[in-house]
Amino acid sequence: MELHKVMIHLMKLMANNLGTDPEMLASFFEDGIQGIRMNYYPPCAEASKVYGLAPHSDATGLTLLLQVNEVEGLQIKRNEKWVPVKPIPASFIINIGDMMEIMSNGEYKSIEHRAVVNPEKERLSIAAFHNPKRCTQIGPLPDLIKTNKALYKTVSFQEFMKLKMSSKLDGKFMVKKLKL
Repeated sequence: MELHKVMIHLMKLMANNLGTDPEMLASFFEDGIQGIRMNYYPPCAEASKVYGLAPHSDATGLTLLLQVNEVEGLQIKRNEKWVPVKPIPASFIINIGDMMEIMSNGEYKSIEHRAVVNPEKERLSIAAFHNPKRCTQIGPLPDLIKTNKALYKTVSFQEFMKLKMSSKLDGKFMVKKLKL
């Protein structure tokens, strides 16, 4: 419940930054779908040969990630290079997901990331995925395409999820698939 409040607050701040109605954006997520995943990455002697999680971007609106221990493993793609994200104790990492990139008409970018394993230490993380209500249309917010053209197709939440579930983890697949 508290994570949901944090996410709604972040959505309102992001909407303000976009120059659109904060309540409208928050309303899509207010009674939305939240999923939690706990990740355990055991030590691996041949860490350079495997991924903990293949490169991908989250399909969500926002993902709040807690790195439970201080073992590095999360990497983000920046300027075509993989950059490690240092864990900060008792802090959340906020990942913008594909839905938010599409709804913001590209103003916010989803982040391509991966998890690598450590040869000596286990790594634990907890991810909270925040999606809008099932009745939401996933497409650029109307306020953002009054003066600029839409960069993405609009699809139903169900269509979006069906497309996501029928694909493998593959970079920013969803954003590329819905780009006009």
